[in-house]
Amino acid sequence: MAESTIWWLLAGGLIALELLTGTFYLLMVSLGVAGAAIAAHLGASVPVQLVVAAALGGGFVVAWRSYKKHQPPALPAGANRDVNLDIGETLHIDVWNEDGTSTAHYRGANWGVSLRVGAASSPGLHRIVEVVGSRLVVEKV
Repeated sequence: MAESTIWWLLAGGLIALELLTGTFYLLMVSLGVAGAAIAAHLGASVPVQLVVAAALGGGFVVAWRSYKKHQPPALPAGANRDVNLDIGETLHIDVWNEDGTSTAHYRGANWGVSLRVGAASSPGLHRIVEVVGSRLVVEKV
């Protein structure tokens, strides 16, 4: 069996393992192994193939880690528009209770509403910024 075939089988195995674990780092390592397969196709010796696999795989892992480190942290599910489509929607609040809560008719039902920390309670149009259980957290628009 050709050396390149072994590298391609190893890359495929790493991709399959990555699909089972969902780590994404194994995908970066498999790119390094694919680079070694290409080096084998180009006629490189086994030590050169190993160096290519290690350098590319390690480089991709370090690059991915650096990229993820500089990304902003994900919002919690209750405040993430990608998870909860109510975030960013508006509703009208007529009156607020003394404790900063109210009720509002939204999507065909009455919901408990509370103010975002530090927001002033005034009637009018409010934007949903978070959903906590069955309570909408809002801020003035």
